[in-house]
Amino acid sequence: MSEDKSAVPAWEQRFRAARVSLPDWAEDAPDRALYVSNATGTYEVYAWDRATGTHRRVTDRPNGTTDAELSPDGGSVWWFDDHDGDEFGVWRRQPFAGGPDEAAVPGLEPSYSAGLALGRDGTVVVGRSTDEDGTTLHLRRPGAAEAVEIYRHEEYGGVGDLSHDGTLLAIDHTEHGDAMHSAIRVVRLLPGGAGGADVETVAELDEVTGRDEPRGVACLGFAPVEGDTRLLVAHQRTGRWEPMIWDVATGAETALPLRDEQGRELPGDVSAQWRPGAEALLVEHEYEARSELFSYALADGRLTRLDTPRGTVGGATARPDGTVEYLWSSAAEPSAVRSTTGTVVLRAPGPVPPGSIPVEDVWVDGPGGRVHALVQRPAGAGEGPFPTVFEIHGGPTHHDSDSFAAGPAAWLDHGFAVVRVNYRGSTGYGQAWTDALRERVGLIELEDIAAVREWAVTSGLADPGRLVLTGGSWGGYLTLLGIGVQPELWALGVAAVPVADYHTAYADEMEALKSLDRTLFGGTPEEVPERFTASSPLTYVERVRVPVYISAGVNDPRCPIRQIENYVERLAELGKPHEVYRYDAGHGSLVVEERIRQLRLEIDFVRRHLGGGSV
Repeated sequence: MSEDKSAVPAWEQRFRAARVSLPDWAEDAPDRALYVSNATGTYEVYAWDRATGTHRRVTDRPNGTTDAELSPDGGSVWWFDDHDGDEFGVWRRQPFAGGPDEAAVPGLEPSYSAGLALGRDGTVVVGRSTDEDGTTLHLRRPGAAEAVEIYRHEEYGGVGDLSHDGTLLAIDHTEHGDAMHSAIRVVRLLPGGAGGADVETVAELDEVTGRDEPRGVACLGFAPVEGDTRLLVAHQRTGRWEPMIWDVATGAETALPLRDEQGRELPGDVSAQWRPGAEALLVEHEYEARSELFSYALADGRLTRLDTPRGTVGGATARPDGTVEYLWSSAAEPSAVRSTTGTVVLRAPGPVPPGSIPVEDVWVDGPGGRVHALVQRPAGAGEGPFPTVFEIHGGPTHHDSDSFAAGPAAWLDHGFAVVRVNYRGSTGYGQAWTDALRERVGLIELEDIAAVREWAVTSGLADPGRLVLTGGSWGGYLTLLGIGVQPELWALGVAAVPVADYHTAYADEMEALKSLDRTLFGGTPEEVPERFTASSPLTYVERVRVPVYISAGVNDPRCPIRQIENYVERLAELGKPHEVYRYDAGHGSLVVEERIRQLRLEIDFVRRHLGGGSV
């Protein structure tokens, strides 16, 4: 018998509905593409032959798979094989049309991934990160049995891009010790080399070393033309992210004056990618939690807006035929892969999930400037005040946007208002806003959240006795920190995969996050223990006076389980009401039913404590 959809709550339908990522196509075989979908109930990698219209599931693992790349000729699929979501693994490869998996680069031990570059001639560069070795990059030449190490540094870095002819490699690195502002080194891959001397440095772009106000740079990709030495990079020289072209052979830098058809400079952050042929760029503009697309002609500097609806572009790609495909959604409308031709290119099989409620933009004066919040009110529930969920985003260098999300929609279905805050530390509001994260880690974000909470109560939106602080990852960290530092402001705390004990978290987390924490705090826990203590939720656990719910993945390398257990043990010793849910995965789950189970438990916890019974 088929499932009776009317019996399935709308919030569960949104989670169960199949969805797809933006397809990534092979450089020399554009009809061959990869995407990720949850069509079977678990997020896995799919191969799509656009010429024949056939779709094939590439991976099939209990806890799902999301990291994969196509070889430039479209002949093989590379996918990252970790253990139950711990992000520690190796690259495997299988034919595009199907067949057995094999070790893609034999001889490399498991590690955290630090990038992958696949050359058109068969050159491969694999980036690895481990606690013991820091970052290492390994080069395997066409026909070679093994890869050789070509880069090593204790600080975090990774593969940027290979040039179109496979002779140049761009490396994003943080050798200067500032994980929030990377630099770029370009090396030439030499035809041979004794003793592992297989590269020589061609160019450096470092906006951090020796500067009072560091600016980051990041690799966006080499021009897709044979022998072209132009590298598209993102930089923060003007206090925000914007693109420029850097010819690594001559050192010439070409600024890109991005002005719209009325001559106005684009506000907010701007990124770009090469269009095929390298005569134009596809520009992605992000401003105030929404995004749009432009085409930029390099010959005359003409910027032309592409027709996209108001909302958020979750990724875009320029096709060889001149069209642009993009993943789009809004808070009210589910995502789909669209084309600038006006068609839907790819939609997951099955019913489209129910829509939700549009967001309202609210700006609140905070201690560090105006804070942007996205607000949603439950439908048909009157004017308020409402029980309200403050859902805090993770990252921390990330931001909430006007995009479709099943979690907030579920809270709205249950009669809660939802508020999401782009606190200091969030991206999309300029470098100074993001870099403020380092001033008082965790505490500065809570000041902005408190300012928005005050608005929510005084405006009549939120019932002050029924305010829930919740979030995952960094949002989970801010939740636990918030109910300790601001115990009078919240009725409940619901934290998913949080940092709970910062000293222990640093000891156990993956190397990339150790690097970030050293940047945020100005050193290690041994060097600046007072800073880690001041920003650790465990420090304030005695002050917690509301019930706490925590969910955690037992294989999580980002917010490891031991430090969460330390916090939970202390809650128990103090007799604080709390509930804990542990699941067999990493930093979140790729299994749809597991995600539903987690949110059902959270909603049930909140309704039991705030009234309304169980789900």
